[in-house]
Amino acid sequence: MSVCDVIIMGAGGRMGGTLAALAQADPELNLAGVVERPQHEASLEKFTCVRGTDAKEVFAKLPGAVVVDFTAPEASVAVSKAAAELGNPVVFGTTGFKPEQLLELEASAAKAPMFWSPNMSVGVNTLMKLLPMLVEALGPDYDLEITEIHHNKKVDSPSGTAIKLGQVIAAARGLNLDDVKKCGREGIVGARTKEEVGVLAVRGGDVVGDHTVYFFGPGERIEVTHRAHSRENFARGALRAARWIGSRKPGKLYTMADMLA
Repeated sequence: MSVCDVIIMGAGGRMGGTLAALAQADPELNLAGVVERPQHEASLEKFTCVRGTDAKEVFAKLPGAVVVDFTAPEASVAVSKAAAELGNPVVFGTTGFKPEQLLELEASAAKAPMFWSPNMSVGVNTLMKLLPMLVEALGPDYDLEITEIHHNKKVDSPSGTAIKLGQVIAAARGLNLDDVKKCGREGIVGARTKEEVGVLAVRGGDVVGDHTVYFFGPGERIEVTHRAHSRENFARGALRAARWIGSRKPGKLYTMADMLA
């Protein structure tokens, strides 16, 4: 059995700590390195692997190790550039990327294998395959809406997963989500158009992540909901991706759809 070396970015944080703990418990993975911001360097003292606050220095010490990054868009872009230069594969679970930042990830993916998904849950990604079937079967008389609920520390809104779900159902109608999405309604906004897709974000407490897609039709409605019970759900998906991406070639920004296929 081959063992995959991994480097966890932000290992002192909630998600990074979960990733590091699961990697240490997985016989197919070796926690080879951890990285954290300089002001949080002390949080790495519990680890016995390679530690550091400079991602490029850690990557250079661990050639070929797969980097797992759930940090922030600007930091993730910097990670992609350092990894591309040194040849380390990367799995990104970061959300909130701007279009131009995704283009930078794609440019880095031309030089080293890279994987990105706004949601690492196998269940959510399976749902994304099924939603177009519902859209097509129900037809244009059903209004499409999405709600997402997350903890009160989440900084981006709507969630990356809600946006991806919206893109999937809009595309099933031949539409571009950016042209039809409504992320908030207030005041005299007029009647709802048939094309629009509403996306509502709710924040509170310690909710890991709930997403519901609504199909409002004449005399009935269908609700399809995914609820994440813990961060381990996303972490396990990311570590599964880490085992997978190591054997891929550069040339594209891989996604969950590629892995599940």
